[in-house]
Amino acid sequence: MRARFRGSFLSPTLLIFFLVIHVEPARAELSNVSSLQGELKGLFPSYDCPQCINRKEQGRMSAARPDDKNIDIIVTYTDANGAIRTRSINSKDLSTSWVWRYPSDEDGDQKKSSKEVEGKSQTADKFEVNIEHSNVNENQYGVVMEHKKASELHPIKLKRQRLRNERRERRTAELIQQDKEIEDQIQDAAIQRAKELDTTSKGKYNIWRKEYENPNSDSTLKLMRDQIIMARAYATIAKAKNEDALYDSLIQHSRVNQLAIGEATSDAELLPSALDRAKDMGHVLAAAKDQLYDCITLARKLRVMLQSAETGLSLLKKRSAFLIQLAAKTVPRPLHCLPLLLTTDYFLRGYEQRGFPNKEKLEDPSLYHYAIFSDNVLATSVVVNSTTLHAKEPEKHVFHIVTDKLNFLAMKMWFLVNPPAGATIHVENVDDFTWLNSSYCPVLRQLESARMIEYYFKAHQSNSLTTGTDNLKYRNPKYLSMLNHLRFYLPEVYPKLEKILFLDDDIVVQKDLTPLWSVDLQGMVNGAVETCKESFHRFDKYLNFSNPKISENFDPNACGWAFGMNIFDLKEWRRRNITGIYHHWQEMNEDRTLWKLGTLPPGLITFYNLTYPLDRSWHVLGLGYDPALNKTAIENGAVVHYNGNYKPWLDLAIAKYKSYWSRYVMFNNSYLQLCNISE
Repeated sequence: MRARFRGSFLSPTLLIFFLVIHVEPARAELSNVSSLQGELKGLFPSYDCPQCINRKEQGRMSAARPDDKNIDIIVTYTDANGAIRTRSINSKDLSTSWVWRYPSDEDGDQKKSSKEVEGKSQTADKFEVNIEHSNVNENQYGVVMEHKKASELHPIKLKRQRLRNERRERRTAELIQQDKEIEDQIQDAAIQRAKELDTTSKGKYNIWRKEYENPNSDSTLKLMRDQIIMARAYATIAKAKNEDALYDSLIQHSRVNQLAIGEATSDAELLPSALDRAKDMGHVLAAAKDQLYDCITLARKLRVMLQSAETGLSLLKKRSAFLIQLAAKTVPRPLHCLPLLLTTDYFLRGYEQRGFPNKEKLEDPSLYHYAIFSDNVLATSVVVNSTTLHAKEPEKHVFHIVTDKLNFLAMKMWFLVNPPAGATIHVENVDDFTWLNSSYCPVLRQLESARMIEYYFKAHQSNSLTTGTDNLKYRNPKYLSMLNHLRFYLPEVYPKLEKILFLDDDIVVQKDLTPLWSVDLQGMVNGAVETCKESFHRFDKYLNFSNPKISENFDPNACGWAFGMNIFDLKEWRRRNITGIYHHWQEMNEDRTLWKLGTLPPGLITFYNLTYPLDRSWHVLGLGYDPALNKTAIENGAVVHYNGNYKPWLDLAIAKYKSYWSRYVMFNNSYLQLCNISE
């Protein structure tokens, strides 16, 4: 007997199965029963029902029913991959939860067991099967296979689900409450901010922040400036065409507009009559356009004006660079006055026989020794004062000051009259170092050469206001002074010392520097702060790498470092003969092709691979040229350095940085008051 089976089964994969049932009571062939049973159990989850359904036999159909326990079932179905598969299984291998139902039973009462599990679902998925037998056409059987659906969730699972829902509701309520609190805080802050705003300001400086300013706040100003440019262009054309009346009118209105603009930077700063002036200029320009407008002529004139403006701007930049360099190397009158007064009093008050106390400390290697080479009395006093004030044990600090003959007596007089509390001072004259001569020092020998004299002192160099501005800073007299090159002879100047801290005269000390003597330089000679950031201040910025002498010996990407605060190991210096290395490279650069003048390039070469990088907080640079330094970094720095042209004792100084220096100047000192040195 063979029957066709149709139906659908609801499962997670929604597979559709076709079952073909082959009923042979006497036959019990089974192919791969165990494997098929496993697959069916995976595809059709079986559930044990608590009762069996008994059906009544009706009519002649009951006699013809097959044996439910001995039926071969051929199952045809589509798997998850879409392939059609066929399996055979005997009905006796099915779970007891599978029930056979015949069509004849559908018309009668279907008896079910009275023992039902409370809470169980009574819905089942049904498969209707039409059984056909090729030999017995008159006997047709309709069979329904019924499978019970899974029971409802277990009480424990229901409890977990309920708890999860409760947690979600509580979390949602918490988030809503947090949002409300944050919104209230924002509103309170906005109200407080509104109360603090100054609503009395007008124009550009109103209650709104700069980013919310009207983008057209200077539209009238721009219009008037453009009108002046066009008026000048038309005036030139009118002059060429002998339109004198129009020319005079354009020039007159240009002057009036220029006076109305003045130094205004926005419309709010313009005079009330400025808009009327702009309207009058507009009428004049309209008349000029009607009489003189020619596209080619006007374009040519504007191009000439643009080129002329660019040329003038370039000339102004060169003049500005020259004047800045001139101001940077010119001694202001108050600073010139100070050493004159000090030198005069040195002789008048009989200080020739006086000396500095504590001479026994000058060569004591257990103390903290500083080297300061400067011809600026006021700047040197700030370095010493700021260092001493922050020292925990000032009596252990020794300052070795070297200056030139011109300022030697003034420097000595200042520290005799104003000795730092507890610290030891020693002032020397660089001209007294007889060993520092042209036969020993290449720099001195080069300064005597005709080539160097021509470079520095040739008459035509005085006309360098508009030419050669790129090299102006290298013509600064400090590059000719041996005070600037004396830093390469520290072991010769202080033969008994083992370590020394070198300080420039344009620095200010803000913390105790004693820990620097405890820094392990790891066999290096120089301890310094590196200055390279990304591609800036690397070796290729200072040295000429087109020269093979440089390119073959140094890395162009090597990081530069700063002179100004350097801890030197003099014992290692002597062992490695650092001064000899310096002499070697100075002699090779006699024609100035390896680097330009200065001490940093030869310093980078001399201490190449011999410099230990200190923490950046020890030395903050840029206060003499960069107005955008981080204020926190400056205040946290142990030493701040005014490297650059804008020295703190000059009028060029950056105003917001000057206070870090001036707080250590003794403005109540009589010498400073006589020379009108004030804040």
